[in-house]
Amino acid sequence: MDINSIMELSSRLLVAIVLGGIIGIEREFRAKDAGFRTHFLVSLGSALFCIVSQYGFGVDLKDSSRVAAQVVSGIGFLGAGTIIFHKNMVHGLTTAAGLWVTAAIGLACGTGMFLAATISTVFIILGLEVLHAFIPQIGTYTIVLTFSSTSKERIKEIVDQIKRDSVELFSYELKLRRNAQGEYYNAHIEIKVKRDNYNEVLMNRMSDFDDVTITRIE
Repeated sequence: MDINSIMELSSRLLVAIVLGGIIGIEREFRAKDAGFRTHFLVSLGSALFCIVSQYGFGVDLKDSSRVAAQVVSGIGFLGAGTIIFHKNMVHGLTTAAGLWVTAAIGLACGTGMFLAATISTVFIILGLEVLHAFIPQIGTYTIVLTFSSTSKERIKEIVDQIKRDSVELFSYELKLRRNAQGEYYNAHIEIKVKRDNYNEVLMNRMSDFDDVTITRIE
């Protein structure tokens, strides 16, 4: 293999890493389970599969389309692992779709279609981040909140306020816990709201209570 071939293959893999990593950074910023490392590995792996299908089996056995089809099918299993159905709610669909399209970007890089891969990456970032910030949220989104308090009445007061604010209360669990300091109540709720800044509103409202501790909000 001459130096030009090495440079060409290296550029395909490098572009795949960069473009897949860009999508992964956005997912990392959103605190998703599949972040930078997962996305750049998916993109790099797809590009490598494509390169192997083109050059790894000789000229007579060159059939890139078959390998590409298997990558498209195989990435579905990885994406399915990020989708969770819990208490009538589905989580991880965007992450799964991101992995799927990242694999497509890797395949594009593996075939040398850098322009199509770059344009797709730009559109993905626009859709995930820029449009999310500038277009008002139509519909609802889900918030998972876990907090604790030594007062059962205080938790009921907060839950009643959330019911007045939220579109729908999916689930509400209240458990009595014990630690070295004594007993306390732990509440776990899942709600749907319309306002995109409701996380901040909720945290500011709950910060007014000294006996309430937020352990999780997303």
